Amino acid sequence: MSSDKQNKAKRAIGLKYEGGDKKNTPKVVAKGYGDLAEAIIAMAEETGILIHEDPYLSEVLATLDVGQDIPESLYFVIAELLAYSYVLQGKIPPGWEGIIKRIDFEV
Repeated sequence: MSSDKQNKAKRAIGLKYEGGDKKNTPKVVAKGYGDLAEAIIAMAEETGILIHEDPYLSEVLATLDVGQDIPESLYFVIAELLAYSYVLQGKIPPGWEGIIKRIDFEV
């Protein structure tokens, strides 16, 4: 698919974070456009994975290859999304105990 068509097609980028060791960073584990993007999104929905729609963030993440670590410039925004995902699963990240009461969980 040409770069122009990829920019106009629906896109999906899947991230995974193993945690634990501070050397671990979130990695791109899936990436696709068009029908493949739809399949990635459907799989995420079926397995209860948080889906976050942000065209600007996905544009930056789309420049990465599968298996590549996210750049340090995205650590903060991705950390917030991962922490929110944990909260939705009933897990409370360290330091978020007081914040939980202020989050609107109505979707």
